[in-house]
Amino acid sequence: MARTIIIEEAGGPEQLKLVDRPVGDPGPGEIRVRHRACGLNFIDVYQRTGLYPLELPHPLGMEAAGEVVAIGAGVDHLKPGDRVAYAAMPPGAYCDERVMPAAQVCPLPDAIDYETAAAVMLQGLTVEYLFHRITELKAGDRVLFHAAAGGVGLIACQWARSEGIELIGTAGTDEKCALAREHGAAHCINYRDADFVAKVKEITDGAGVDVVMDGVGKDTFDGSLDCLRPLGFMISFGNASGPVPPVDLLKLASKGSLKLTRATLFTFLADFDRCQAMARHLFEKVASGAVVPRIGQRFPLEKVDDAHRALEARQTTGSTILTL
Repeated sequence: MARTIIIEEAGGPEQLKLVDRPVGDPGPGEIRVRHRACGLNFIDVYQRTGLYPLELPHPLGMEAAGEVVAIGAGVDHLKPGDRVAYAAMPPGAYCDERVMPAAQVCPLPDAIDYETAAAVMLQGLTVEYLFHRITELKAGDRVLFHAAAGGVGLIACQWARSEGIELIGTAGTDEKCALAREHGAAHCINYRDADFVAKVKEITDGAGVDVVMDGVGKDTFDGSLDCLRPLGFMISFGNASGPVPPVDLLKLASKGSLKLTRATLFTFLADFDRCQAMARHLFEKVASGAVVPRIGQRFPLEKVDDAHRALEARQTTGSTILTL
């Protein structure tokens, strides 16, 4: 049996329930993994509220780190006792131990501890695909990144600095802006005090940025388009403020033949070789010190409802982990 957080119906943090569930043995292509730390992400909120529907009842959690207990037939890249980390479907990481598909579980280098791994997998792999799998970015390019002091944002700031990319961040307080700059943002705009579109135009001498990476969604989408240079690329990858309404494609034409994609991490992780390569790239960044995840909050597993409330209220900075 393993302590596991489940929801039986969609709704608020009060729907999160701690139960004991049988773990079982891994079948073909599966592993049994004992967790040492779990990550918390906005996708967990989307699943809890029903924005991303699940078949209920269902456990939650997309990210964790721990050790392999047992493997099923056909699993060749892992063995019992291996240190591992993952960001993977299906949800179910909020637990002490689970059986899950092995393909997106990645060997964890000894140089990276479990809490760091749990804090960096989903957010770090998100940054990896944003910077390397969608459009070609090079040193000197300008990127606008919303919520730059959040878990994904602080990793993005460091990643950009390590590759010579000029990152312009936005955040909701002067303290969060300072934190983003400390982590590598070239500029950070307090969107509560200033019009971020006007500030981006000022910073870029009216030219606009090459790429916008927007995980906020509804509240920032139109302004993000206005920050792009002609032929610029808008990457929408999250809905923290709510889903983006339907888009008039003619708007992209009128604003300078803009490009737009709505991307999701798990499309990129679905391919085994690409998933493992992305993880290796991320681990190289972490092991070298180019990316140092900032764990801003820790909550025990049984207080996951409080963790969700803090995340939704934008009271968190950096990554949030659940301790076991």
